[in-house]
Amino acid sequence: MGTVPEYFGCLVFDDRVMKASLPADVYRSLRKTIDEGARLDSSVANAVATAMKDWAVAHGATHYTHWFQPLTGITAEKHDSFIYPSPDGGVIMEFSGKELIKGEPDASSFPSGGLRATFEARGYTAWDPTSYAFIKGKTLCIPTAFCSYGGEALDKKTPLLRSMKALNKQAMRILRLFGNDTVKCVRTSVGPEQEYFLIAKEMYDRRPDLRFTGRTLFGAKAPKGQEMDDHYFGVIKPRVAAFMEELNEELWKLGILAKTEHNEVAPAQHELAPIYSTTNIATDHNQLTMEIMQKVAAKHGLVCLLHEKPFAGVNGSGKHNNWSMATDTGTNLLSPGDTPYENAQFLLFLCAVIKAVDDYQDLLRLSVATAGNDHRLGANEAPPAVISIFLGDELTGVLEAIETGTPYNGAEKKQMKLGVDVLPRFNRDTTDRNRTSPFAFTGNKFEFRMLGSSNSIACANIMLNSAVAESLKIYADRLEGAEDFETTLHEMIRKTIKDHKRIIFNGNGYDDAWIKEATERRGLHNYPTTPDCMPHLLDKKNIDMLTAHGVYSQAELKSRCEIMLENYCKAVTIEANTMVTMAKTEIVPAVEAYAMEVAKAAAAKKALEAGLACSYESALIRKLSALTDKIAVKADELEEAVLALHTAQDVIAQANAIRDTVLIKMRELRVPCDEAETLTAKKYWPYPTYGDLLFSVN
Repeated sequence: MGTVPEYFGCLVFDDRVMKASLPADVYRSLRKTIDEGARLDSSVANAVATAMKDWAVAHGATHYTHWFQPLTGITAEKHDSFIYPSPDGGVIMEFSGKELIKGEPDASSFPSGGLRATFEARGYTAWDPTSYAFIKGKTLCIPTAFCSYGGEALDKKTPLLRSMKALNKQAMRILRLFGNDTVKCVRTSVGPEQEYFLIAKEMYDRRPDLRFTGRTLFGAKAPKGQEMDDHYFGVIKPRVAAFMEELNEELWKLGILAKTEHNEVAPAQHELAPIYSTTNIATDHNQLTMEIMQKVAAKHGLVCLLHEKPFAGVNGSGKHNNWSMATDTGTNLLSPGDTPYENAQFLLFLCAVIKAVDDYQDLLRLSVATAGNDHRLGANEAPPAVISIFLGDELTGVLEAIETGTPYNGAEKKQMKLGVDVLPRFNRDTTDRNRTSPFAFTGNKFEFRMLGSSNSIACANIMLNSAVAESLKIYADRLEGAEDFETTLHEMIRKTIKDHKRIIFNGNGYDDAWIKEATERRGLHNYPTTPDCMPHLLDKKNIDMLTAHGVYSQAELKSRCEIMLENYCKAVTIEANTMVTMAKTEIVPAVEAYAMEVAKAAAAKKALEAGLACSYESALIRKLSALTDKIAVKADELEEAVLALHTAQDVIAQANAIRDTVLIKMRELRVPCDEAETLTAKKYWPYPTYGDLLFSVN
């Protein structure tokens, strides 16, 4: 296959291929569309389609698909072949600009939250030229947006592109105010770290809970977990190393910049991290990465688990969203500069993020809300459900000096023209990392650590982009009308620090004392579960901001709220029904069968010598009998709680009932089942144990 530089991106219709295969004028026009958002001429589309088809066919492709991201959380595709009949009875391979630009899947078969009725089937996919087409198997995949017949967004890509456009517009206003007339656009970039578990497929196949829900609903703690910290960054096992090697090759062929791989904290847990790319492309690549992880794992007799909490008692999996802003000229707007003006610009963009996170804590929290992530957030492995920002001591000290008007006592202290100290020369690692913080500044970017491992990163970045765009708009509106730019700028930075310093916290986010301080003294939001936070999507301030920037319409927001709560309800209901089935049809019969064997052993023991004591067997039988009775009762109670959901008036009431009743009944059922596992002989227990699942891959 050659060296990595030789085959990297070989399955991508990227800039190298376009430049080589398109006429110069067509290439320039397409680049203008990609770089500046210019409208694409139909003649250009036809030329691109022909070149794209010829390239794909030369690489063995027979079909094409508009690859899109509906509100299911995964990707979707409908394949059409390139073949057209020829007069001589054969076929020719054709692909037009019209087919490239637009497709028509059934919009009524995807979640729409009421935007589409069953009889309103028409929907459209529209080519996103900013994300390169690629080949998967024998199919040319064309990244597209997905909308309804009426134009409402039914996907995650469309609002993401809108949010990037909104942030670009407001950031450009700020840069122009600082005298920068050369920059053409500002893009956000992301590097999403992806955590996952690998388990043996033969074990997975014997666990109905894993197959139906992606997580174990029962399972007693293994004798060994992550207590020894010996798995983190440990030697990668040969079978896992083989998986990682093939995964890298497949990702590199698709131009995905997979960079870092290592063992994570929990047994059987691992992480993959890419190099940063534009947010839109990073989102597409992360969706592809999750899909390819699972396909490659299957080839190695493994299953890749992407659920946020597949095992109780060990760390769950997240997805750290490393986010920054950069100009098309390569300047990172979250990097301090060398001159007072550059530092003033850096401080303004930094303050825009601080203000955005404080003003829209609820949007950031709900952007990562899922049934799976609710099990992870707030545990001693992931950030709490309370949003806060970690800046580190040095940068916090600079902001405090600005707020109070006192000199900063750090190195290289100089007074700048605006009346504040010049920011010290800032190296990337001037401050410690804080893995307990939901939103941490790490040198020239922010790491949003609350995303769950199965989440699309689109949702979090939509909200982050939009909130920062709103902060920048407020700043630009004021600065553009200011009589004294520098005085107004200084006062605005100082006021932002004063008004929003409550969101800055550099301490231990796992500490219960912080949660109390955050909510009681600082007034920060604490939304532990999806039903707690999701309805706030429709708060007036959130609707006003998101609609003003054109990121969502009000109807689209209502649909998202409905869909996310429906998904939550469906996920937990499936889990509850699976628990009831497993408990009644396999766990109780297994425990009873073992109890019968113990009873037979006790009888045989007595027969050997009249009056021989059987205290051990008798005590064990009593324990097992009591547990089966309790399991049966708790399974019935859970089943009744699920049935009662049908009486809920709406999806919010149903979600609240799940939070307040169903999840409690699920926990109550699990306790006796897990205890029964510890007392039942292994040959009788119907499922692989945690020890089997977590330590079976060598």
